[in-house]
Amino acid sequence: MKPNDNPGERHPLEPFLPENARLLMLGSFPPQRHRWSMEFFYPNLQNDMWRIVGLLAAGDKNHFLEPEGRRFDRARIETFCRERGIALYDTAVEVIRLKDNASDAFLQVVREVDLASLLTRIPRCCDLVTTGQKATDTLRVMTGSAEPPVGGCVEFDFAGRHMRLWRMPSSSRAYPRPVEWKAEFYRKVFASCGIV
Repeated sequence: MKPNDNPGERHPLEPFLPENARLLMLGSFPPQRHRWSMEFFYPNLQNDMWRIVGLLAAGDKNHFLEPEGRRFDRARIETFCRERGIALYDTAVEVIRLKDNASDAFLQVVREVDLASLLTRIPRCCDLVTTGQKATDTLRVMTGSAEPPVGGCVEFDFAGRHMRLWRMPSSSRAYPRPVEWKAEFYRKVFASCGIV
């Protein structure tokens, strides 16, 4: 299928922007809805983001799973993010899926997020986290920042604000590393921002 034969897909979620947010985590784009276990960010049960955060926040990678283990607990996740000052969205607001799957490798970004507009809603935020290479590449196009090493950060100025961009390993299981290994990278940025 040619890209222009495939209709664009708009982002299905509103940005999650607690007013106290110090950290904005940006993925690429949500998976197809049939892969969701909840109506929130990183909804795919096969994605380890909330296991990583559970391990760091509570010492238990299953902390944000509902008791039967088949869904993430959106209410508990939202409460944690509000209390700790974590905002969530994605770097693309419209994409074309070049293949019928959730892989970032087959996402064509049609329209990037209006990052400056997001940041006006979270005035205390000076740290951005990208949760994979596609998100990092898209954000760098928007901001002109250098590329940080995985687990590290670079400083840059954007929209009148001095910021840090942290590049984290993908939480997708397509990136086959243990949750515990990935969590050590996320621990650095969470500790730097006073989240854990």
